[in-house]
Amino acid sequence: MHRGPLRVGEWVRLTDAKGRRHNFELVEGKKFFSNKGSVDHDDLIGQEEGFTIASTSGGEYLVFRPLLSEFVVSMPRGAAVVYPKDSAQIVALADIFPGAVVVEAGVGSGALTCSLLRAVGPLGEVHSFERREEFAEVARKNVTQFFGAEPPTWTLGLGDLAEELPASGVRADRVILDMLAPWECVDAAAESLRSGGILCAYVATTTQLSRFVETVRVHGGFTEPAAWESLVRDWHVEGLAVRPGHKMIGHTAFLVTARRLASGARALRKTRRPAPGAYGPDYTGPRPADVEQLPETVQETSED
Repeated sequence: MHRGPLRVGEWVRLTDAKGRRHNFELVEGKKFFSNKGSVDHDDLIGQEEGFTIASTSGGEYLVFRPLLSEFVVSMPRGAAVVYPKDSAQIVALADIFPGAVVVEAGVGSGALTCSLLRAVGPLGEVHSFERREEFAEVARKNVTQFFGAEPPTWTLGLGDLAEELPASGVRADRVILDMLAPWECVDAAAESLRSGGILCAYVATTTQLSRFVETVRVHGGFTEPAAWESLVRDWHVEGLAVRPGHKMIGHTAFLVTARRLASGARALRKTRRPAPGAYGPDYTGPRPADVEQLPETVQETSED
């Protein structure tokens, strides 16, 4: 799939000179309509992608199959999607490899699922867990739409990963958590992950980030978590007019990764002391065993 002549049932993307995009499924005998007239689907079927076609009212369109990065930002949504810039980071920095067994929760609208399925290939497995049935159904439709059929390497289960994953007996190489409270699933992920496997979380806020990182630290069965975010800025390039674009994909989420230690091994103790006040009286989250609660400091003031 995704190469050769365009076929019935595939999705195509038409783009006009102003960059406006239209995605639709190719159906024999059907027409695509816009303010520039219509285009017969039959005139697209059987053609090699990358050509231009004129509508009945003189509009011109470039015709391509949509890329995965284009498909996920325009597909129907049940929950917010993982944007392509974050999916790419997860695939690369969580080291999703061909043949890997990957566990994902929650599935959302299926955007990240598509990237994971592509990365593991025909010999890998992706096991997705979703609490909400309506989100699971949207994801199933989107994944099936993109691949043309439901991939045999994918299983989608309803339920809480913290309960369902241990019961499944899946031995995972990677566990990806995209949920409101990923810290609740650290124990289940640790039980499922093979030694050297990677736990990755996708969280939106700094409070979620802090809670998850500290929970992983307290668990003791993982390496020191690494946390980051990525920002994407386009550039305008036209002769000597080279400048940053006016649009930027800024903060979407934070990513955190940590590797599973071997059974019985413990994480190395950090030699760097925490910043003053990091675990002070205002901090109420998980606390490493070797970090004591600091007493409140009383600041003395004097009047001149």
